[in-house]
Amino acid sequence: MGFWDYLSSRHQQLLTDAYQHASAVFQCMVIAALLGVLIGVVTYRSGWAASLAITTTSSILTIPSLAMIGLLIPLVGLGVAPTVVTLTLYGLLPIVRNSIVGLRGVDPSLVDAAKGIGMSRAARLLRVELPLAWPPILTGIRVSTQMLMGIAAIAAYASGPGLGNEIFRGIASLGSANAINQVLAGTLGIVVLALLFDAAYVLIGRLTIPRGIRV
Repeated sequence: MGFWDYLSSRHQQLLTDAYQHASAVFQCMVIAALLGVLIGVVTYRSGWAASLAITTTSSILTIPSLAMIGLLIPLVGLGVAPTVVTLTLYGLLPIVRNSIVGLRGVDPSLVDAAKGIGMSRAARLLRVELPLAWPPILTGIRVSTQMLMGIAAIAAYASGPGLGNEIFRGIASLGSANAINQVLAGTLGIVVLALLFDAAYVLIGRLTIPRGIRV
Protein backbone atom coordinates (compact mmCIF):
# COMPACT_ATOMS: atom_id res chain seq x y z
CA MET A 1 0.00 0.00 0.00
CA GLY A 2 1.31 3.44 -0.95
CA PHE A 3 1.64 6.26 1.58
CA TRP A 4 -1.30 8.27 0.26
CA ASP A 5 -3.48 5.16 0.16
CA TYR A 6 -2.48 4.48 3.78
CA LEU A 7 -3.43 8.03 4.81
CA SER A 8 -6.80 7.68 3.04
CA SER A 9 -7.59 4.37 4.74
CA ARG A 10 -6.49 5.51 8.21
CA HIS A 11 -7.45 9.19 8.15
CA GLN A 12 -10.01 8.94 10.97
CA GLN A 13 -7.54 7.33 13.39
CA LEU A 14 -4.79 9.73 12.35
CA LEU A 15 -7.04 12.74 12.93
CA THR A 16 -7.98 11.39 16.36
CA ASP A 17 -4.32 10.85 17.27
CA ALA A 18 -3.42 14.32 15.97
CA TYR A 19 -6.18 15.91 18.04
CA GLN A 20 -5.06 14.07 21.18
CA HIS A 21 -1.43 15.03 20.52
CA ALA A 22 -2.26 18.71 20.04
CA SER A 23 -4.58 18.71 23.05
CA ALA A 24 -1.96 17.15 25.33
CA VAL A 25 0.71 19.62 24.26
CA PHE A 26 -1.63 22.61 24.55
CA GLN A 27 -2.89 21.71 28.02
CA CYS A 28 0.59 20.96 29.33
CA MET A 29 1.85 24.23 27.86
CA VAL A 30 -0.86 26.16 29.69
CA ILE A 31 0.21 24.55 32.98
CA ALA A 32 3.92 25.04 32.23
CA ALA A 33 3.36 28.68 31.23
CA LEU A 34 1.49 29.48 34.44
CA LEU A 35 4.10 27.74 36.60
CA GLY A 36 7.04 29.14 34.63
CA VAL A 37 5.86 32.75 34.77
CA LEU A 38 5.02 32.38 38.47
CA ILE A 39 8.51 31.03 39.19
CA GLY A 40 9.99 33.90 37.19
CA VAL A 41 7.94 36.49 39.08
CA VAL A 42 8.93 35.03 42.45
CA THR A 43 12.65 34.73 41.68
CA TYR A 44 13.70 37.47 39.25
CA ARG A 45 14.51 40.05 41.94
CA SER A 46 17.00 37.73 43.66
CA GLY A 47 20.17 36.65 41.89
CA TRP A 48 20.59 33.38 43.76
CA ALA A 49 16.90 32.48 43.53
CA ALA A 50 16.84 33.13 39.78
CA SER A 51 19.99 31.04 39.31
CA LEU A 52 18.49 28.23 41.38
CA ALA A 53 15.28 28.29 39.33
CA ILE A 54 17.14 28.19 36.02
CA THR A 55 19.58 25.51 37.19
CA THR A 56 16.79 23.32 38.53
CA THR A 57 14.64 23.52 35.42
CA SER A 58 17.64 23.02 33.13
CA SER A 59 18.63 19.94 35.12
CA ILE A 60 15.26 18.40 34.27
CA LEU A 61 16.16 18.55 30.57
CA THR A 62 19.25 16.40 31.18
CA ILE A 63 16.98 13.46 32.06
CA PRO A 64 16.14 11.43 28.92
CA SER A 65 12.42 11.67 28.22
CA LEU A 66 12.02 7.90 27.98
CA ALA A 67 13.69 7.51 31.37
CA MET A 68 11.50 10.24 32.87
CA ILE A 69 8.32 8.50 31.74
CA GLY A 70 9.65 5.16 32.91
CA LEU A 71 10.37 6.56 36.37
CA LEU A 72 6.89 8.09 36.59
CA ILE A 73 4.96 4.94 35.63
CA PRO A 74 5.33 3.29 39.09
CA LEU A 75 4.24 6.56 40.73
CA VAL A 76 1.30 7.70 38.60
CA GLY A 77 0.56 4.71 36.37
CA LEU A 78 0.13 4.51 32.60
CA GLY A 79 -1.76 6.79 30.25
CA VAL A 80 -2.33 10.52 30.53
CA ALA A 81 -0.79 11.18 33.98
CA PRO A 82 2.89 10.48 33.14
CA THR A 83 2.46 12.36 29.86
CA VAL A 84 1.16 15.49 31.60
CA VAL A 85 3.84 15.46 34.30
CA THR A 86 6.67 14.86 31.83
CA LEU A 87 5.60 17.49 29.30
CA THR A 88 4.95 20.09 31.99
CA LEU A 89 8.38 19.60 33.57
CA TYR A 90 10.19 19.69 30.23
CA GLY A 91 8.35 22.84 29.20
CA LEU A 92 9.46 24.91 32.19
CA LEU A 93 13.05 25.94 31.36
CA PRO A 94 12.52 28.30 28.37
CA ILE A 95 9.55 29.95 30.08
CA VAL A 96 11.28 30.40 33.46
CA ARG A 97 14.46 31.72 31.86
CA ASN A 98 12.69 34.12 29.49
CA SER A 99 10.37 35.33 32.26
CA ILE A 100 13.37 36.23 34.43
CA VAL A 101 15.22 37.85 31.52
CA GLY A 102 12.12 39.77 30.42
CA LEU A 103 11.25 41.06 33.88
CA ARG A 104 14.83 42.08 34.57
CA GLY A 105 14.93 43.91 31.24
CA VAL A 106 12.08 46.27 32.10
CA ASP A 107 13.32 49.86 32.29
CA PRO A 108 13.58 50.75 36.01
CA SER A 109 12.51 54.33 35.27
CA LEU A 110 9.12 53.06 34.08
CA VAL A 111 8.69 51.06 37.27
CA ASP A 112 9.69 54.11 39.35
CA ALA A 113 7.21 56.26 37.44
CA ALA A 114 4.43 53.76 38.14
CA LYS A 115 5.44 53.73 41.79
CA GLY A 116 5.42 57.52 41.83
CA ILE A 117 1.79 57.72 40.72
CA GLY A 118 0.75 55.45 43.58
CA MET A 119 0.63 51.99 42.01
CA SER A 120 1.02 49.09 44.41
CA ARG A 121 3.68 46.45 43.81
CA ALA A 122 1.08 44.03 42.46
CA ALA A 123 -0.34 46.67 40.14
CA ARG A 124 3.15 47.56 38.85
CA LEU A 125 3.81 43.90 38.15
CA LEU A 126 0.52 43.26 36.36
CA ARG A 127 0.16 46.56 34.49
CA VAL A 128 3.76 47.53 33.75
CA GLU A 129 6.36 44.80 34.20
CA LEU A 130 4.58 41.73 32.84
CA PRO A 131 3.20 43.49 29.72
CA LEU A 132 6.71 44.79 28.90
CA ALA A 133 8.22 41.37 29.57
CA TRP A 134 5.58 39.61 27.45
CA PRO A 135 7.62 39.40 24.18
CA PRO A 136 10.43 37.26 25.66
CA ILE A 137 7.91 35.27 27.71
CA LEU A 138 5.96 34.48 24.52
CA THR A 139 9.20 33.45 22.83
CA GLY A 140 9.90 31.06 25.71
CA ILE A 141 6.41 29.56 25.39
CA ARG A 142 6.93 29.20 21.66
CA VAL A 143 10.25 27.37 22.11
CA SER A 144 8.78 25.10 24.77
CA THR A 145 5.87 24.16 22.52
CA GLN A 146 8.18 23.10 19.70
CA MET A 147 10.18 20.93 22.12
CA LEU A 148 7.10 19.32 23.58
CA MET A 149 5.69 18.43 20.17
CA GLY A 150 8.53 15.97 19.69
CA ILE A 151 8.76 14.81 23.30
CA ALA A 152 5.02 14.06 23.37
CA ALA A 153 5.59 11.25 20.88
CA ILE A 154 7.48 9.34 23.59
CA ALA A 155 4.30 9.30 25.66
CA ALA A 156 3.15 6.31 23.62
CA TYR A 157 5.66 4.27 25.61
CA ALA A 158 3.38 4.73 28.64
CA SER A 159 0.15 4.25 26.65
CA GLY A 160 -0.20 8.01 26.39
CA PRO A 161 -2.25 9.80 23.74
CA GLY A 162 -1.05 11.19 20.45
CA LEU A 163 0.75 10.47 17.20
CA GLY A 164 3.54 8.66 19.01
CA ASN A 165 1.31 5.59 19.01
CA GLU A 166 1.46 5.54 15.23
CA ILE A 167 5.26 5.80 15.30
CA PHE A 168 5.65 3.09 17.96
CA ARG A 169 3.31 0.75 16.08
CA GLY A 170 5.38 1.21 12.95
CA ILE A 171 8.67 0.60 14.78
CA ALA A 172 7.25 -2.50 16.46
CA SER A 173 6.20 -3.97 13.11
CA LEU A 174 9.27 -3.10 11.02
CA GLY A 175 9.37 -5.33 8.00
CA SER A 176 5.61 -5.39 7.58
CA ALA A 177 3.86 -3.76 4.64
CA ASN A 178 2.76 -0.56 6.41
CA ALA A 179 5.52 -0.09 9.01
CA ILE A 180 7.24 2.76 7.15
CA ASN A 181 3.88 4.36 6.35
CA GLN A 182 2.96 4.36 10.05
CA VAL A 183 6.24 5.95 11.14
CA LEU A 184 6.10 8.51 8.33
CA ALA A 185 2.46 9.41 9.00
CA GLY A 186 3.12 9.95 12.71
CA THR A 187 6.27 11.97 12.08
CA LEU A 188 4.76 14.21 9.41
CA GLY A 189 1.69 14.73 11.58
CA ILE A 190 3.85 16.03 14.41
CA VAL A 191 5.73 18.35 12.02
CA VAL A 192 2.45 19.76 10.68
CA LEU A 193 1.11 20.33 14.19
CA ALA A 194 4.34 22.08 15.21
CA LEU A 195 4.08 24.43 12.23
CA LEU A 196 0.43 25.20 12.99
CA PHE A 197 1.19 25.97 16.63
CA ASP A 198 4.11 28.18 15.60
CA ALA A 199 1.91 30.10 13.18
CA ALA A 200 -0.63 30.58 15.97
CA TYR A 201 2.08 32.04 18.23
CA VAL A 202 3.15 34.44 15.48
CA LEU A 203 -0.47 35.62 15.24
CA ILE A 204 -0.76 35.94 19.02
CA GLY A 205 2.42 38.00 19.05
CA ARG A 206 1.07 40.35 16.40
CA LEU A 207 -2.18 40.80 18.31
CA THR A 208 -0.74 41.20 21.80
CA ILE A 209 2.63 42.93 21.36
CA PRO A 210 2.44 46.67 20.53
CA ARG A 211 4.24 47.64 17.35
CA GLY A 212 6.70 49.85 19.22
CA ILE A 213 7.80 46.95 21.45
CA ARG A 214 8.11 44.62 18.44
CA VAL A 215 10.40 47.10 16.76
